[in-house]
Amino acid sequence: MFMTMALLAPFALPTIRQAGATDAADWDRVLIEARGETVYFNAWGGSDNINAYIRWAGDAVKARYGVTVVQVKLDDTTKAVSTVLAEKSAGRDANGSVDLIWINGENFAAMKRQGLLFSPDWATKLPNWGLVDIENQPTVTTDFTLPTEGLESPWGAARLVFFYDEARTAKKNLPDSAKDLLSFAKAHPGHFSYPQPPDFIGSSFLKQVLTELIADREKLQKPVDDVTFNRDVAPLFAYLDQLHPLLWRKGKAFPKNYPDMKQKLADGELDIIFAFNPAEASAGIAAGELPDSVRSFVFSKGTLGNTHFVGIPYNASAKAGALVLANFLLSPEAQLRKQDPKIWGDPTVLALGTLADKDRAAFAALDLGVATLPPEKLGPALAEPHPDWMTRIEAEWIKRYGAAN
Repeated sequence: MFMTMALLAPFALPTIRQAGATDAADWDRVLIEARGETVYFNAWGGSDNINAYIRWAGDAVKARYGVTVVQVKLDDTTKAVSTVLAEKSAGRDANGSVDLIWINGENFAAMKRQGLLFSPDWATKLPNWGLVDIENQPTVTTDFTLPTEGLESPWGAARLVFFYDEARTAKKNLPDSAKDLLSFAKAHPGHFSYPQPPDFIGSSFLKQVLTELIADREKLQKPVDDVTFNRDVAPLFAYLDQLHPLLWRKGKAFPKNYPDMKQKLADGELDIIFAFNPAEASAGIAAGELPDSVRSFVFSKGTLGNTHFVGIPYNASAKAGALVLANFLLSPEAQLRKQDPKIWGDPTVLALGTLADKDRAAFAALDLGVATLPPEKLGPALAEPHPDWMTRIEAEWIKRYGAAN
């Protein structure tokens, strides 16, 4: 999401370590302290099924631990980050208005840089941390190249996956790269588009294209080099200059977000859409939002992959309650429900081999849906660029095309 200059200030403030702060290592004390607290969970609110899942999780922790969860629905996570920063600037170092926040990427980088996160290592002290798949999912401890240092707890895995309706589009005609997608758009003008940045899905499309086209991909694992930035991103914007006249409404307007793209696929306005969830198409079919002829595909040389997290602001009012909710979100029960495409379809971050037999069997029996590619069919996972890149290419996109919408 597009960051303000305040969030991108070059100076780094240390992460605040509070004396006597709530300690996840003393879990019995956390449970006592959490009872009766209200956790204001700031999370993207643009998906009905995700909102329903959060309500379910809130009901569960209320019944079991006496913690009330209130979802603060965001259209841009940067707004919550800006709230915490404003409170810090005003000296409000306690009783903050944000208790838990759904973050990754540049939002995590900004909060870490500005000292806006609760003390390090809380995530690794959670009772359910031992179930996390550290070995096979290294992004649970590294967020867009930045070490998490226990400042955020993994919630779900993500891969960029494309969807199409096989009743209208032949599989043999599907693109296998960003360059192929441009050719597809030329052959089918008006039937592809992407959400306008700073929408996360739209910005992810830009990163996918840049990752494929940049001359030196290793540069993306480091902060932007101001001297070479324009040269580095020139292939991306040359590509977009060709693509935009071929888009839905000729690039004069853009889909609002993924749900809007999904509706346009269902209505036949778009032939190809994409999401950061391999089970999203199956979830849409199960919910009656997409026809059962929708299927998934990826580029054979790879698509972006990452992990999304929850973080606790340094000045949260309900730190203990936030810890309880974060730990519950890592439980096999919550992770299984989240991976069910009829509920959400978000892949788990747990190592299934660490689970009890009944939990492992439940995951094995889960029907991922007719449109969900199995893990072995997802192809290589491309590394997310350093958060600096997303911020800079969003700003450059807005400067070049922002007036279009």
